[in-house]
Amino acid sequence: MALATVEANVLNGEANPPGRANSGVPPYFTSLKPFAGLFATGMPSLMYHKLGPRPRGVRLKGLYLSRSLFDRQLSELRAAGFATPAYGRPTSLEGNPGRSIALTFDDGFANVFEHGLEPLARHGFRAVEFLVANLIGGCNEWEMQEGEARQSMMDETQVKEWLAAGNEIGSHTLTHPFLTRLSLKAAKEEITASKKKLEDRFGRPVRHFCYPYGDWNPAVRDQVIAAGYETACTTDFGVNTGATPPFELKRILARYQSISFKALKERLTRARFR
Repeated sequence: MALATVEANVLNGEANPPGRANSGVPPYFTSLKPFAGLFATGMPSLMYHKLGPRPRGVRLKGLYLSRSLFDRQLSELRAAGFATPAYGRPTSLEGNPGRSIALTFDDGFANVFEHGLEPLARHGFRAVEFLVANLIGGCNEWEMQEGEARQSMMDETQVKEWLAAGNEIGSHTLTHPFLTRLSLKAAKEEITASKKKLEDRFGRPVRHFCYPYGDWNPAVRDQVIAAGYETACTTDFGVNTGATPPFELKRILARYQSISFKALKERLTRARFR
């Protein structure tokens, strides 16, 4: 099965993400309770993409999270004592085990600024937004090529306000390609030039990278290391500890609760024979 198909199935609640086997928790994060035990074993990193209402014609519905659910998730995390330290590798969990969390957003959608900035500030959290450097102020070109609905990306003013509120940014390449499908030269350009472009534009170091689609291999990872990043995050399921390789950080997709067609069919069958 193609990587894009696997990702679509996970986002729409129809498949288990890589690394989840035998974890005993749901395939994605909706509320804290089912994850309390897992989160106590390391530092979780939640993966978000888009916030707010879904426009018509959306294909990957699982990429959208309502503002109210996002607010509720933050409220649960705050009530449980979680905090968001500066984003990076969890080198130590001493002193506050199981109570540090990373909130990550992929791509740089304007709806994250519109619906996420205020809840993050109100609950005392900060997040990192991995930006597609060539598309700041533009739209989701890589998704539209696959028939997805058009969505605006944060513009320069919004990114600056995001940073001024205490949030962070990282690189998600120049154009959001599948890096393993590019030549090493082209992959290097996506990885290296995006870092420089973001640093020049916003006047601060860009230390963290996110693999588009979670698509990476050792050659791509080595290019990220050579470019001078300190970490890179994947879409592999799990929590991170000091032993997690810094360029293979795990994350857990955050989304609304849904039920797959297979599960719905089984539920209807059970009800029929009661």
